[in-house]
Amino acid sequence: MTAADIHPIPLSLVDSDPLAAAAAFGDAFARTGFAVVSEHGIPDRVINRALGATKALFALDEGAKAANIVPNGGGQRGMTAFGIETAKGAAARDLKEFWHVGRELPAGHAHEDVMPGNVWPREWPDFKPAVLDLYDALEVTGLKLLKALALHLGLAPDFFDDPVRDGNSVLRLLHYPPLRGGEGGSIRAGAHEDINVITLLLGAEEAGLQLLDRQGQWRDIDAPPGSLVCNIGDMLQRLSGGRLPSTSHRVINPAPERASVARYSTPFFLHFRPDYLIETMPGGPSDWPPITANEFLQERLREIKLL
Repeated sequence: MTAADIHPIPLSLVDSDPLAAAAAFGDAFARTGFAVVSEHGIPDRVINRALGATKALFALDEGAKAANIVPNGGGQRGMTAFGIETAKGAAARDLKEFWHVGRELPAGHAHEDVMPGNVWPREWPDFKPAVLDLYDALEVTGLKLLKALALHLGLAPDFFDDPVRDGNSVLRLLHYPPLRGGEGGSIRAGAHEDINVITLLLGAEEAGLQLLDRQGQWRDIDAPPGSLVCNIGDMLQRLSGGRLPSTSHRVINPAPERASVARYSTPFFLHFRPDYLIETMPGGPSDWPPITANEFLQERLREIKLL
């Protein structure tokens, strides 16, 4: 399998040379929908602490994990059991389980009716601070990257600051268990596009993540240790009129010698605030009717069988 033509770009370039950052990230995203980000600035201690909490969480017995499933919650907070999520249009379910953490809202916040409260496992009191630290760090990183994308689109560098303020962003703690045999046609994550604005993924060093190029070929995404993989979501594709494409990607099953190894990763799905009206910029290759971020989210959650 040939690797995708994307090379690490230092996020520090956004501060040192914003126009160069806009050109570099804009080129990678416009060609492939993906970028590999180096020098992202998230401290190792924050990442390692959250990874330790994630591994401890998924080591709990099935009953303890099931107690944290929110009925009729669309998987937006707390636990989603193994084999539930299904890629849009797919018959085979994904070989994964995950836990979602969202924004902590103060009581009486305007969006609390559509942004549910978080669920915290009682077994691990250190889980909450560890995971929220990573949530906050990824949000800061995402905002910096959005400045480069705004410049690439010919917008003011702070264009996205207001649309994502109090956004319905979600940190997914993701566990792909060792393969057990008898998976049939299922893979760890079926081919899909992301719903949100941009996704920032830690934990892509383990092989398996692939993108679909414009020629219809699957390409491996090579992520050097310590890097961050970022991709465009459907909301930003819609806003940009297709200038920034939301690209199909998947996580294939490992080679036989790695089949007994679990895979952990932590994608951060950066979202607009629920009431933000996504309107397509004029002049792009595609056009879509206006829709609020929350309406779009609910539509897509139904398509992937979480609602």
